Amino acid sequence: MTGTPQQTPSAPASDALVGAGARDVVSVQILLHSDNITTRDVVRAAIGRRPAKDVEIAGWRECATADAVIEAVEAGGIDLPVLDGEAAKLGGMGLCRQLKSEIHECPPVLVLTGRPQDGWLATWSMADAAVPHPLDPIALADAVADLARGVSHR
Repeated sequence: MTGTPQQTPSAPASDALVGAGARDVVSVQILLHSDNITTRDVVRAAIGRRPAKDVEIAGWRECATADAVIEAVEAGGIDLPVLDGEAAKLGGMGLCRQLKSEIHECPPVLVLTGRPQDGWLATWSMADAAVPHPLDPIALADAVADLARGVSHR
């Protein structure tokens, strides 16, 4: 595995209005961190291109190492990091705490915990949301959509 971030294009971003409610579509760039490519594939499939009617994924940036995540978040352009709490060496919870402590105006962070009982660790890590393994696609999509809506109000 390399520490080099990988860009994965998604559907083009849209600033169009949605439906009769005339609500703006929130378009976000997600950074996905896991040292396990299968986990990254499962997360991308669960979230999809549109986790909610008013939220779309503009693109994905994948990172297999903590150093690549830190570099990408520091560079900017990331709206929502999704960090694997079960990643080797430095897991997503420790990485989240580091990002929140060291990066000015760190974007909201979603942490994937190893089990539901690890919610307290996600709180310690200063994560804005947490979803436990086994990953529930609906819970994951809802968490991403909720955080993305918050991004649009910053």
